[in-house]
Amino acid sequence: MQISNEGILVILFVGLVAGWLAGKIVRGTGFGIIGDILVGIAGALLASLLFPKLGIRLGTGLVSEIVYSTIGAIILLLIVRLLRTGGRM
Repeated sequence: MQISNEGILVILFVGLVAGWLAGKIVRGTGFGIIGDILVGIAGALLASLLFPKLGIRLGTGLVSEIVYSTIGAIILLLIVRLLRTGGRM
């Protein structure tokens, strides 16, 4: 698998936007710009594994990738928050 420079920039952009949106929705303190990118990318991976198994399809294109990644990042942030607080929200 070969990823071009533009592909890496798109992944970073989608990860940044998804991580930022998830941080705003979950209302956490955030993890900084690098942390938000990492949470967004991890959320994108989580969503890309979870959604097809559930039969959920939102369409194609950059906007749908941001939505997928944001939902995955929200799920990831909620899991991290639950683990950090010992199950208390």
